[in-house]
Amino acid sequence: MSENLPLLGVKVVLIDDSNTIRRSGEIFLSQAGCRVVLAEDGFDGLSKVVDVQPDIIFVDVMMPRLDGYQTCALIKNNPQFKNIPVVMLTSKDTLFDRARGKLVGSDQYLIKPFNKKSLIESVTMHTQKTGEHEDGY
Repeated sequence: MSENLPLLGVKVVLIDDSNTIRRSGEIFLSQAGCRVVLAEDGFDGLSKVVDVQPDIIFVDVMMPRLDGYQTCALIKNNPQFKNIPVVMLTSKDTLFDRARGKLVGSDQYLIKPFNKKSLIESVTMHTQKTGEHEDGY
């Protein structure tokens, strides 16, 4: 059974202002066994992180009110949440964007549109305790 659900029980918070991205991510991750909680902006996302205590967080870079960089910085500057992996989701793939993501403490940078394979690999890389940590940059 666990072969079909390789990520059974992994708690994920996915923060993105795009309903399409949220739903795609939810479907892909749920099919792998994750428990997915969705948020549509950084403020909503921060409250979900506090409530859920997720194993991994995906956050869109470009969002109204509180962008992904600010959201990531707030998570990483909080002692209670700083060890939770944060993966930035963006369609902006420049050296500057990656450097800025790294500066605020993100653990990986995933380009949109993502596919099921890249999303599952990202969760697996950051939540399975293998000893070796591969840098997502």
